[in-house]
Amino acid sequence: MEVRRAKRMSNLGTETAFEVLAEVNKLVNQGRDVVSFCIGEPDFDTPANIKEAGIGAIRENHTHYGPSAGLDVLRQTIAEYMSKTRGVEYSSDEIVVTPGAKPIIFHGILATIDPGDEVLYPNPGFPIYESVISFVGAKPVPIPLLEEKGFRLDVDDLRHRITERTRMIIINSPQNPTGGMLEASDLEAIAELALQHDLWVISDEVYSRIVYSGEFRSIASIPGMKERTIVIDGFSKTYAMTGWRLGWGAMNRSIAEDVARLETNCESCTATFTQIAGVEALTGPQTATEQMVQEFAARRDMIVQGLNDIDGVSCVTPRGAFYVFPNVTEACRRLGLKSSKELQERLLYEAGVAVLPRTSFGRKNQGEDQEYLRLSYATSRDNIREGLRRMKAFIEAI
Repeated sequence: MEVRRAKRMSNLGTETAFEVLAEVNKLVNQGRDVVSFCIGEPDFDTPANIKEAGIGAIRENHTHYGPSAGLDVLRQTIAEYMSKTRGVEYSSDEIVVTPGAKPIIFHGILATIDPGDEVLYPNPGFPIYESVISFVGAKPVPIPLLEEKGFRLDVDDLRHRITERTRMIIINSPQNPTGGMLEASDLEAIAELALQHDLWVISDEVYSRIVYSGEFRSIASIPGMKERTIVIDGFSKTYAMTGWRLGWGAMNRSIAEDVARLETNCESCTATFTQIAGVEALTGPQTATEQMVQEFAARRDMIVQGLNDIDGVSCVTPRGAFYVFPNVTEACRRLGLKSSKELQERLLYEAGVAVLPRTSFGRKNQGEDQEYLRLSYATSRDNIREGLRRMKAFIEAI
């Protein structure tokens, strides 16, 4: 007998990077040799000072419940960090700490969006945006990101997608999966639209410290925007702390209270000893992060050059994060494949290279006729060389 499930579950998507990773692990356990570019996780260890702070916190018995919004000491530390890095003043009661940054997407949308509302989000983009928008009964409205603009959105196109039902715009810069960044002029234009139409903005800034060209700027720093912007950030990417599950949101006080109440209903609180480690991450030496970003920059240059050396593949140089989003339209045509999904599958099973297809980051936009893959270069230079060698051999075989 089939168990009855709630209808709302049909609206909830997933993050296919983890599905591909599970398949990679299955193949590896079977003895297959796979070079993986599929998961967006730094391959560096958490810096020693942060680990010691976490271990020390456990020894000092920071192992009990804490406030749902987060420990006061971490919220104050984050408020000071946000004030310094965003150029606008935050207080601790405008900060909510969560187990990873992802809950802020869920809680932020739940706290501000009603069924029937419309939410604009980047496409291709982090798949959880569309998933949560649909789950709460709102309508997801994709904003195409264009290769010819360095995977920035077209502000005029964005303007025409706003309706009387639009309530929120989601932006992500530096961006997953493309590595693109919004220009200051883009942020100014988005802010103008948000103010004109009384819209919320979720600004996903988890890659704000992983920038190679230009300077990072938060839309929250624009006059009038702090009160209507939910900024998402965290420790996973910047400090190689993915398994620690520690992130935060910065938002106005009333929404912070709502998000904290959602946190009470969901997880009660974030683990206290990881929060003590988070204080050390933000206030301790930043050398390890700086060295990690320098290494990512070298890997970026290596993988972009290698991809552009493959017949049928072209790749723009990303400005931030640790992803490339090469155009493989011609490679698919050469191999007689209909889509990047088919290319992704053949690369995995025939060439031993794990990548993600365009459709892992949202359905294609209307009129979109190009094919893309996403590769994470958060892996060693040796793996990058070998993975590129296998891809080139496979794609150029015909």
